[in-house]
Amino acid sequence: MLQGTRTLGRILKLRVQKTPDRYAIGWIENNEVKNLSFKEYKNTIEVLVSAFHKIGIMVGDKVAILAQTCKEWHLLDMATMCSRSCLVPIYPSYLPEEINYIFTHSDCSVLIVENDKQMEKVLPVIKEWKNLKMVISIHELSEETLKKFRNSYPYFTYKELLRLGKEELKAQPDLLENHIQNQLPEEYASIIYTSGTTGEPKGAVITQHAMTSMLLNVEATIKGAFSANDKTMVFLPLSHVLGRCDSLLPLVFGWQAVYAESMEKLVGNLQVVKPTVMIAVPRVFEKIYSAILEQVNQGSMFEKQAFKYAVKVAEKYFAKIDKDLSPTATEILEYKMVSKVVFSKIYNRFGGRIRYFVSGGAPLSPEIIKFLRYANLTILEGYGLTETVAPCCLNPLSKQVPGTVGRPMGDVQFTFGPDKEIKIKTEAMLKEYYKNPEATAEAIKDGWFYTGDIGEFTPDGYLRITDRKKDIIITSGGKNVAPQKIENIAKTKPHISHLVVVGEKKNYLTALVGIEKERFLPMLEELELPTDCSVMDLAIHPKVKEVIQNEINEINQDLAQFETIKKFTIVTEEFTTDNFLTPSLKIKRKVVVERYKTQIEAMYA
Repeated sequence: MLQGTRTLGRILKLRVQKTPDRYAIGWIENNEVKNLSFKEYKNTIEVLVSAFHKIGIMVGDKVAILAQTCKEWHLLDMATMCSRSCLVPIYPSYLPEEINYIFTHSDCSVLIVENDKQMEKVLPVIKEWKNLKMVISIHELSEETLKKFRNSYPYFTYKELLRLGKEELKAQPDLLENHIQNQLPEEYASIIYTSGTTGEPKGAVITQHAMTSMLLNVEATIKGAFSANDKTMVFLPLSHVLGRCDSLLPLVFGWQAVYAESMEKLVGNLQVVKPTVMIAVPRVFEKIYSAILEQVNQGSMFEKQAFKYAVKVAEKYFAKIDKDLSPTATEILEYKMVSKVVFSKIYNRFGGRIRYFVSGGAPLSPEIIKFLRYANLTILEGYGLTETVAPCCLNPLSKQVPGTVGRPMGDVQFTFGPDKEIKIKTEAMLKEYYKNPEATAEAIKDGWFYTGDIGEFTPDGYLRITDRKKDIIITSGGKNVAPQKIENIAKTKPHISHLVVVGEKKNYLTALVGIEKERFLPMLEELELPTDCSVMDLAIHPKVKEVIQNEINEINQDLAQFETIKKFTIVTEEFTTDNFLTPSLKIKRKVVVERYKTQIEAMYA
């Protein structure tokens, strides 16, 4: 699509020339989708670029944004990158000290916040920000919040930016065009901070060239299977590289990206938007899978038997497909029947038009992929990192292999170290870690990025990730254990929310098991517990321990003897981004192990 110089401004200009009147983005108001065509979309970006110029945001300025996913986040992102400034996303779940670290380390001079809640988090640390030139809010802030900082910094609302931008545009109508003409591929588009499962986050510097190369790699890989007629629903955090990629895909595919109202309203929004493509992280699919199993368990005996029969029929049908064999006429008829009676209900939960799910950010259990496939929900599992601007590997549309993350995309090359560490070379790669030459030198050698992930290619050329290099557990017997493999099997069990494998330098493996009350609701009567019982009440109940033990026994059946879980402890704290999960929902292993040190020691006493 894009020849020559690779920048976001040029790719935007090309897209608008190609399909000016097609819908670019949408959002939901009063249960209806409101739309902007590509022409209107570019005009809005142009107005914001003009406003930035008017209020004093300069070329090269670093702009931090602290907000939930919404259309304004994306429009401000595009305006920043097209005005030759650099956007620094900050997760809205971050605490003041984390926000302070990223803002100061990245040398930001502009702060964009969503609302009062996010501004209140910033107020205790804002006095330390020597570079801060101004504050912008997406929603108008209350007088109470404003009086705490307004006399110290210039303040603008998103609404004011639109007004100021329209005025400035009349005076300088060629401003965006000049930026696009002068934009250089080596300019910083964004500094994206890793969510830090190990220590302080590092700022991956993503250039205009790398950001655009990622989009062109995605376009080259899909090869016409996605089209301008597709529609996505964007709901992942835009501060995460995968959500950001999702928001930018209309630029190459010409499709519409509709912004969900919130994660809480996701189910209802699906029925309004009816997307055909949806990008998500494994935790979303795991919750879907658990909810379906829970619903089945609460159903009548007839419904349970019907579901069991449907799964059996689908297993048989797809086993033939996967071996490139044709199912018999009876098998086809049976699958069509169960599909209509049982699986169509699952399919329709997602709006009834889904063609593909794309999953990334962490490994997804093959069991879940297979199960959703029975309901005609195809999951294309992929692989990427912040440092590779998200996707660099994807399961092809022609044939998905559960348990792998697919084949290399576009210009991406893979090789492996002696310890099977995955190394990647691509144009869509970070330039460096901001102000961290030591980390840069450690991660990038001879043009190859050392991922820290362990993996291998299957004989068919599909990449299989086996673990994180830093997560490998070495037992006292010298056995190497990949905990992710065991933890992924655990995710398919109905009563286990999270499982963290422990056993470094020990003679056997143990596990910390996280549970959620919702999964035990159908059992409360049997457990003789009230509906307002706590997770603690469940954790100490002998019957609950028995249920978890049975599920761990099932997990152990699929493992080598040295990989089996010998003991476990149920932990009562819910795993959230406030404690044990990164914003991209990966487990902070070291934090969990440190927090439950006493309980772990007890399992080895």
